[in-house]
Amino acid sequence: MVLCMAIAAGSMATADAVPRRIILGRHGEKATAYALCKRGQQRSLALRDQFLGRSARSQALLEGQDPVAFLAITPHTLETLAPSARSWSLPVVMFSQVPQQGESTATKRQLQQQRTREAAAQVLSNPTWAGGTVVMAWEHRTIANQQLAERFPEQPVTLRQLLNLDQLPGVPDTWPDDTYGWIWIIDYDNAPSPIPTGFQMVREAFAAPYSHLKAPAWGTPVPQADGCLP
Repeated sequence: MVLCMAIAAGSMATADAVPRRIILGRHGEKATAYALCKRGQQRSLALRDQFLGRSARSQALLEGQDPVAFLAITPHTLETLAPSARSWSLPVVMFSQVPQQGESTATKRQLQQQRTREAAAQVLSNPTWAGGTVVMAWEHRTIANQQLAERFPEQPVTLRQLLNLDQLPGVPDTWPDDTYGWIWIIDYDNAPSPIPTGFQMVREAFAAPYSHLKAPAWGTPVPQADGCLP
């Protein structure tokens, strides 16, 4: 079973121990506020087998390096990374934001932003992860969202801002609501500088039995599947 760890971190930690690479993606397709649908579960297994697991077919993302950490924020993101993390005998480090009955949307989003700031601060300052590859599955709204960023001009609220991706050309300012199946690769080659030196967008394509999960073009909705929310 994957061990879930809660970490409390100051959102303003000094960036002095940056990773070599961050592999950042959205959670798989979901059935409820807490669980992935069948397609989302299949995507989590496909990610393990193709890209992120110990015996992954492709080394395009890990480049032969063992990951040093897997990070998640919600039950969906935990479920997405659990198979890959388990294959490395690593925990999924949770900056937990779990839906609560009766919780307002505003409260939920405020906590999600707080946890996102804490996670980014840890990623850019944790000496245990310095020089390694950190894998993150996150909520798309706090990966990149231009409208959200404009609502909080005095304080970074998305990973695009917090990981300094806004200082590179070609990084989308918003992760579309209906876009699944893409991975962002962020490289930091000038350690200990927290300014990334490279960015790639990888379109997920899997071997059988998961070949049906190939992602459409960026910004194009994935085909609707039974049991999955739109």
